[in-house]
Amino acid sequence: MADEGTVTHAVVSAVARAEGVDPTDVEPPLSKSVDTEALERLFRDTRGHVTFEYKEYVVTVSSDGDVALEPLVT
Repeated sequence: MADEGTVTHAVVSAVARAEGVDPTDVEPPLSKSVDTEALERLFRDTRGHVTFEYKEYVVTVSSDGDVALEPLVT
């Protein structure tokens, strides 16, 4: 599990809340879907947002720390 305060932790925590599970129980790990190191670096010096698919969600992460989840429509 990622350190609190990281983008990775925020995403995994948001998914865990949506699924009603503990963040340590979210499978597969976020790192299997996105490059978590790149995700962490992305907002160090820039502003904006990034959107990607993880599990059955469309995840949008903003540089202000907001994480939004929308159900993935298949």
